Amino acid sequence: LRRGTQIQIHMEDEPPPQGVSTKALEATLLSALKMLDVGKWPIFSLCSPEELKLIRQACVFGNAGNEVLYATENDEVFVLGMNCSGCLGTGDMQSTIEPRRLDSLCGKKIACLSYGSGPHVVLATEEGEVYTWGHNAYSQLGNGTTNHGFIPCQVSTNLVNKKVIEVACGSHHSMVLTSDGEVYTWGYNNSGQVGSGSTANQPIPRRVTSCLQNKIVVNIACGQMCSMAVVENGEVYVWGYNGNGQLGLGSSGNQPTPCRIAALQGIRVQRVACGYAHTLVLTDEGQIYAWGANSYGQLGTGNKSNQSYPTTVIVDKDRVIEIAACHSAHTSAAKTQSGQVYMWGQCRGQSVTFPHLTHFACTDDVFACFATPAVMWRLLSVEPDDHLTVAQSLKKEFDNPETADLKFLVDGKYIHVHKVLLKIRCEHFRSILNNDDEIIEMSEFSYPVYRAFLEYLYTDNIRLPPEDAIGLLDLATLYRENRLKKLCQQTIKQGICEENAIALLSAAVKYEAQDLEEFCFRFCINHLTVVTQTQGFAEMDHDLLKNFISKASRVGAFRN
Repeated sequence: LRRGTQIQIHMEDEPPPQGVSTKALEATLLSALKMLDVGKWPIFSLCSPEELKLIRQACVFGNAGNEVLYATENDEVFVLGMNCSGCLGTGDMQSTIEPRRLDSLCGKKIACLSYGSGPHVVLATEEGEVYTWGHNAYSQLGNGTTNHGFIPCQVSTNLVNKKVIEVACGSHHSMVLTSDGEVYTWGYNNSGQVGSGSTANQPIPRRVTSCLQNKIVVNIACGQMCSMAVVENGEVYVWGYNGNGQLGLGSSGNQPTPCRIAALQGIRVQRVACGYAHTLVLTDEGQIYAWGANSYGQLGTGNKSNQSYPTTVIVDKDRVIEIAACHSAHTSAAKTQSGQVYMWGQCRGQSVTFPHLTHFACTDDVFACFATPAVMWRLLSVEPDDHLTVAQSLKKEFDNPETADLKFLVDGKYIHVHKVLLKIRCEHFRSILNNDDEIIEMSEFSYPVYRAFLEYLYTDNIRLPPEDAIGLLDLATLYRENRLKKLCQQTIKQGICEENAIALLSAAVKYEAQDLEEFCFRFCINHLTVVTQTQGFAEMDHDLLKNFISKASRVGAFRN
């Protein structure tokens, strides 16, 4: 091990209790590590285990689920797959079986993403900027042209000074929602899905007005050729293609401008989700209503008859907290307050006409395993968790001058700590600290060693080079910190080499670290020829050398 290499040691956790399922443990572990579970999506088998550990956001898309975009923990963005119509944004139309980085999006922090059938991609950043690329035969990229876009380009026309917070794509049209509740659309408009009042394609973003003019929109969704918006008071407005009754207006005529669904009068809708030609809404009471195409049972009504009016969907007796559908599929899914996940509609070729209870933990897995094509209905992200555990809070406060009430001066440098924590964590400090102490000078140990010790009291782990761990072992012995002694021994073991083996053996003998002594001795015997030629061996203490030779002889180290 190279000198100065940082090693972080954690004590091994206790084995899991009997009866805990592997699946539950895996889910808990992934959550704890803030890892994204993409194991059910086949395309990720192209990524190495090391790459998978870094993924924090992902979206599988395309006409056959053969394209994917993902972002890592350090906000790098990668793509891989077939690259139909240049939808990977790599600057060409070459397919790639290995991840390629999108430099123009790295560091942007993705907020949301959607895609069409071409496919084209619409992405919004946390800053509210919009980027599009891919198929553009119908101006669905919003750049005023019909040329395919091979790299992500920002869409700014009519969106300057607007912060986009949600995006949605139909087959070949695009829609975005701004932070002030406005909706903008562009692209294919053969059925009025842009909401402009005509059927002419819309080359650049245009605000949807009509009866949305003075409304604040809170949620949007697109079917293949229709558009939906939920407004602040829970009303739902719809426009576009209606041949299957997917607008919920009681008719099958297309709607070129937004129209309120009168049948939902008195019902407060919170979310809307659109399948290929069917619609789901979730109310503030946790109920689902569905309407539109039903040839695969995707409405969950128990039959395959289309519905042009909202119909109640019965999902057990539990309150529903999430609904899921995707414009490219005839599949529906929902998650209840108790965590149960249901699916219905087209499920791997079967028609499931009632909500079916699954063993999945999230609606995303329904689409990975049963949707056709197997694509994501949303950008899959690690759940943000701003809550800090007690351990995380303590770790954060180490060496924080703003909250500390005690300073250690070591080698001319200050280390800021909290008296009460030191007293709770260490017998040594309980006996020496006084309430009026403000600064304590420490000359017995070096700054790296004493800092590592104090940090250990906050974090339960040590982080320092193996060479410094000898000094920390000395401190742990003096302060009678047995657990810390074990951690030091583990660190030293990881740092042993022929050059320092004798020095580490000497330290182990000095500090009565028997386990470490035995480890170092075995290492020296196994590398005897090289170790005996080192400077450390030449300068070895006489008594230690005598004991070493005697012990080595007993284990047969000098036999021919």
